[in-house]
Parts: sequence; C-alpha cells; structure tokens
Amino acid sequence: MSKVLVPIANGNEDIETITIIDVLRRGGLTVTVASVHESKHIVAAHGSKLEADVLLTDVADQMFDAIVLPGGMPGAEHLRDCALLIDMLEKHDIQDTLLAAICASSAVVFGTHGFLVDKQATCYPGFESGLSGAEYIANEPVVMDGNILTGKGPAAAMVFSLTVLGNLKGYETAQSVADGLLC
Repeated sequence: MSKVLVPIANGNEDIETITIIDVLRRGGLTVTVASVHESKHIVAAHGSKLEADVLLTDVADQMFDAIVLPGGMPGAEHLRDCALLIDMLEKHDIQDTLLAAICASSAVVFGTHGFLVDKQATCYPGFESGLSGAEYIANEPVVMDGNILTGKGPAAAMVFSLTVLGNLKGYETAQSVADGLLC
C-alpha cells in the first residue's frame, strides 16, 4: 500500500487540505497528515480547525511514496520555512518520489527551493514569478513534469488529488474514486 505524507500548517487552504486527504484515503492510500508546527492542531486559512495525525518530527526518518503539499497563505510560507520538510523533500526528490504542490505552495515552496528548475509548472495566479527556473503553464489546472506535480488552486483541488491518486494507484482506481464523487 502506498504511503503519502501531507504536511500541514496554520494558514493552509481549507479546501485543498481536506480534498487531498479525503481523495487519497478514499483511494486506499495510507495518508499521514503531519503538522510542521509544535502542535498537531492547526487553523486553516478560512478558519477550519484540523488535527494532524502526527508532528512532522515524528516521521522525519520515514520514506513515503509521495509528499503532497496544500497551498494557501500563510500556510505555504510556513511549509517553505520548515527546514525539516525541505530536507525531506530533497531526500525524496533524489529518489524520484512523487512531489506534489498546489496553489501558492507550487511557487512559495517548490519554486523557492529549486524543485522546479527546467520543469513546467502551474500555481495560483499572481504567484508565477515564484516558479524559479520553471516554464509557467497558465491554462492547465494540473501540470506534471517528471516526478513533480503542480496544481493551480482551490477549484483544481479535486483533479489535482485524483491525479496524485492515479499516479500512485493507477487510472482505474482514480476513475473509480472520481465516479463515486460524481466527477
């Protein structure tokens, strides 16, 4: 069974965070939600209160089949500034693990730390200057280039999450989940 890490922080986008976790769990993946803060409790960008499964420090030595970052502000900045998360992303990138980020996190986290160099990527409009070294694809909700998957924003959260699922469990599983969600 594929293991997915979803790091979360205060100020992450509510819809993206919940959609990622829910769709991947519906698809049968083992999803570990990890707070980058010193508390498992976070408050999302629009006030939803969420509780992580663990603190990121609890799973820092584990390898996952994917790391998936929700966006939202200032959540993306908290993710960007978490040295432990960046170290984990770098270790997973070396192993060609699926790394996915949506909305502001595409630019604020992946762009800032060099994960998008010579890649195509998308992000929330207005953040495209943060896609350092990448070719910005404006008209697609989801862009995959190598092991890097980026999504545009809240409205793309479902297709983004289904794309992560499809990459890990195959098209049929992703389509079955999509059918159940009336997508």
